[in-house]
Amino acid sequence: MLLFRRVLFSQNDAYLNSNQKIALRVCGIFGGGLIVINCSYIDRYLMVERKDFIALHLFVLILLMQIATVSFGQDHIKIELWPGEVPGSSLPKEKDHISPNHENGVLRIDKVTDPMMEVYVPDSIDHNGQGIILCPGGGYYILAIDLEGSEVAEWLATMGYTVFVLHYRVPNQKEGALQDVQRAIRLVRANAADWGIDPMRLGVMGFSAGGSLAARVSTRYQEATYAHNDAVDKVSCKPDFAILIYPAYLDKGQNRTLTRELIVDTNTPSTFIFATADDKYANSALIYAQALRDAKVSVELHLLAIGGHGYGLRRGNPAAEAWPKLLSDWLSKR
Repeated sequence: MLLFRRVLFSQNDAYLNSNQKIALRVCGIFGGGLIVINCSYIDRYLMVERKDFIALHLFVLILLMQIATVSFGQDHIKIELWPGEVPGSSLPKEKDHISPNHENGVLRIDKVTDPMMEVYVPDSIDHNGQGIILCPGGGYYILAIDLEGSEVAEWLATMGYTVFVLHYRVPNQKEGALQDVQRAIRLVRANAADWGIDPMRLGVMGFSAGGSLAARVSTRYQEATYAHNDAVDKVSCKPDFAILIYPAYLDKGQNRTLTRELIVDTNTPSTFIFATADDKYANSALIYAQALRDAKVSVELHLLAIGGHGYGLRRGNPAAEAWPKLLSDWLSKR
């Protein structure tokens, strides 16, 4: 698989004119992993005059049409998790299905059979060398792909994070979702240098059911949930930190105790948790934070009075306006 990505640069930050030069950034993506050449940090550029650009641009477009299997969605790279068969699935690989339900202005994906990641790369000047796998919520039935995906990814990218929005399997594919997030972490970490990321500074973040998924991979990273079949699968899928925003389903144990599948110990990654008291799932945040504290894992919990559930970072909700600042402060101290 080969990817060319065009980037325009102007002298003195002015608009391009006929005498200014255009830089072409060339990246390569090969096989089941990523080998990106000068994609995250640019050391040298192929410089061409404007008069040569049209021919060069056409050449790149032809190559893309012929051989590219990594695609762009609004200029974001999309990376397929499973080049071959999707483990545990008998469904044919299809394009994500968008739900006709756009209630509250939320874009919902209600069927994923070909899991993938959509990448949000920060500007070179802001790049901090850290990555985050972002898991949107939706009760394991849908993915709130803008509210808890793209909108959050764009914000994190402004802080220098390379963000990988995970399109994990839905609906009703809870075990498949865990396989997907394990594979996603491995895939990014195996190719961390190509994204300019420190492989030991790769975190996971999730909202609602995505928060559940983030907690599950934080506590079940040692489990072989699928048959390993390539070099990527030999890489650790343990996140280096976790961020849970209004998480759900973490208190499914007897008498609303910790969900049994979550095995918290001293090796569980440090975690930031945010929820509100009026959220019906708020006990998940309390129970998980207590388990982390008992295991002497670094945890920061914020519980506001009002906010409800499913607000992302859209303005107009006091919780949505509070957690980004709190999280930013926590991340700055890591």
